Amino acid sequence: MRSVGIIGTGKYVPERILTNEDLAQLVDTNDEWIVSRTGMKERRIAAEHEATSDLAYKAAVRALESSGITAEQLDLIVVCTVTPDMAFPSTACLVQEKLGAKKAAAFDLSAACAGFIYGLATASNFVKTGIYNYTLVIGAECLSRITDYTDRNTCVLFGDGAGAAVLGPVADGRGFQSFELGADGTGQELLKIEGGGSRLPASVETLEDKRHYIYMNGREVFKFAVRIMGSAAEEALAKAGKTKEDIDLFIPHQANMRIIQSAIERLHVPVEKCVINLPRYANTSAASIPIALAEAAEEGRLSEGDTVVLVGFGGGLTWGASVITW
Repeated sequence: MRSVGIIGTGKYVPERILTNEDLAQLVDTNDEWIVSRTGMKERRIAAEHEATSDLAYKAAVRALESSGITAEQLDLIVVCTVTPDMAFPSTACLVQEKLGAKKAAAFDLSAACAGFIYGLATASNFVKTGIYNYTLVIGAECLSRITDYTDRNTCVLFGDGAGAAVLGPVADGRGFQSFELGADGTGQELLKIEGGGSRLPASVETLEDKRHYIYMNGREVFKFAVRIMGSAAEEALAKAGKTKEDIDLFIPHQANMRIIQSAIERLHVPVEKCVINLPRYANTSAASIPIALAEAAEEGRLSEGDTVVLVGFGGGLTWGASVITW
């Protein structure tokens, strides 16, 4: 078994900014209400001509540039998303074509906001076992396409963007030290989109009932998130033989400031060791963690030998955490 780690990162966020003040023109809300409950100030919105594969491609190009790996060297592309361009073919196949990664296998992975951690766990094992040498994991979302901008409880929460990571062999003792993945299908009703699948195919009725937009039971999801963010990180640390005191950089899913604060308090992580970009991007689901990771790399916050903890949760319900020695 080989040691495998992240050898390159990249991100892309759309140019258009939707502020809290802008949302106040659409629904009964205001900046103070949104900030006090979520910590969000603005979010990015994809242009009309941009789809999830376009965001994913731009993040992937930057990740490849930082890794020194060419698209032709990629063996596998995994796109983690709940907003694919279409039901099929996979968004990963569309990205493969855009990149010219001719020898890469490609598939999508759906685990909502925990998707990027699931994707890392999946793609890293191909490298660890020697099946492949280089894999590309992308978290990309166009959540604005599935957000009801007449529902103030959800429309303030979500934004668009993409983050990517190139995985490859690294020196012994470096790279991924552990993963903690989990799911609880009994919570499937708490966060979902009902319409458009095989149970409720698109129809006049599903459109009129807004079944193609995000539904969330915010109170119950919040309670679940507060519990699972800390416990998943603790489990991953224990598997890696690490403690809370070993954490050099903590990168949580950017869902809600109160959830993030709860996690860092439980883990006793100083806020300066936590990557927080929530005020600028809001919740970008599977793109959240890789965007934050790419920004941390750009800002020089990652040093060789650092213990980095990634953790997220999402619909399903799902959760995931990973400990990395950078």
